[in-house]
Amino acid sequence: MTEKLIESALENGFSDAGMLDTATLKTLPEVREMCAVNRCGKYGASWSCPPACGTIEELEARMHQYSKGIIVQTVGVMEDDFDYEAIVDTDRHHKENLQRFTPVVLARFPDAFPMMAGSCTRCEKCTYPDLPCRFPGEVFPSMEACGLMVNQVCKDNGMKYNHGRNTICFTSCYLTE
Repeated sequence: MTEKLIESALENGFSDAGMLDTATLKTLPEVREMCAVNRCGKYGASWSCPPACGTIEELEARMHQYSKGIIVQTVGVMEDDFDYEAIVDTDRHHKENLQRFTPVVLARFPDAFPMMAGSCTRCEKCTYPDLPCRFPGEVFPSMEACGLMVNQVCKDNGMKYNHGRNTICFTSCYLTE
C-alpha cells in the first residue's frame, strides 16, 4: 500500500517521495528548542507550532504508534543562495502539494499522522491562543516541532536532503501504519 501512496504523492506534484521506517525517527530536544528561539515568529502563535502542538514527549509517543510511512519533498531551483523568491515559491508549491495530497492519505489511512514543513499558513492570522483553530482537522505539526532533524530522517531512509547546488528542498512526512 505504501508504494501506491508514493506513486500518488508524485502524481500530486511532489518532486520526490520514499518509504519511511518509523524506527529511524529519533526525537532530539535540541531540535525542538530551536523552535523556542522563534526565528520564524510562530512559536506560541500558531496551533501547528510549540507549545500548542503538544510536548515533544506527547509527539514522540504518537510517532511510536506507527511502523511505516512516507516522506514527500518539493524541490525548487534557485538562481543563487539568496534567491528568496524561489524559496518562497517552493514553500508555496510544497504547501499546495500538501493540501492536495493530505486528503488522499487520510482517505486511505484515517489515523495517519502528517508532519509538515514549517508552520501552518492557512489563515492570515492564527486564532492561537485565544480561539479554537478554524481548521482543526487540517493542522499538523512540522517535523521539527516533533523534534526531528529532517536531514537525518531523510538520510536514515535513503532519501536525498540536499538535491544539489542552488536547490531548496521542503520535506514532510506521513506516518501511516
